[in-house]
Amino acid sequence: MRITSLIAALVTTVALAALAQEGAVQDIKQGAKKTGEKIKEGVETVGEKTKEAAKTVGEKTKQTAETVGEKTKETGETVARKTKETLEGTGEKTTQTARKTHRESRTTSNKAKTETAEQQSANGESTPTPSPSGR
Repeated sequence: MRITSLIAALVTTVALAALAQEGAVQDIKQGAKKTGEKIKEGVETVGEKTKEAAKTVGEKTKQTAETVGEKTKETGETVARKTKETLEGTGEKTTQTARKTHRESRTTSNKAKTETAEQQSANGESTPTPSPSGR
């Protein structure tokens, strides 16, 4: 009976060891499964955050492009307006200068005619009478 008890004890010990190993394997499997799920959740979270960040960057880039476009348009309009004002001012000055030059030329011409007439009168020559229009 001693041998039988000894064999029974050995069989029981082996069976318990096998069950313990099976339990450890199950624990490892469950741990790996939980770890895999956590990694999967982490990857999904990172994917969502990356998508949100990309969307935000896209919106900000669009806003910046619109702002730059508006500023460029405003600058172009300002430059066009200033150029137009400069050209109009130059045209007015040119017209005024031409009128002034014509007036001064006419005045100088009239003075020259008057002086010539006076010199001729002084010399005793007959002088033609200037016309009332001054030309």
